[in-house]
Amino acid sequence: MGEGFADKAKGKAREMGGKAQEEWGEATGDRDTQARGEANQGKGNLEQAKGNVKDVAGDVKDKVRDVADDITD
Repeated sequence: MGEGFADKAKGKAREMGGKAQEEWGEATGDRDTQARGEANQGKGNLEQAKGNVKDVAGDVKDKVRDVADDITD
């Protein structure tokens, strides 16, 4: 699994929890709960993006290492 898997999983869980929180706030008319849910969805999306960046950075690191190995061989 990629280096960012944990961040992506954590982010997806936060996003889903935030969606439920937002919907609960909407259903009960609690605007504060709804807003906290929206904020948690945003945080979850950022955590997922962080995981994606870690995956790409790991791929780049692997490619650079491969090229460096090829040069030294």
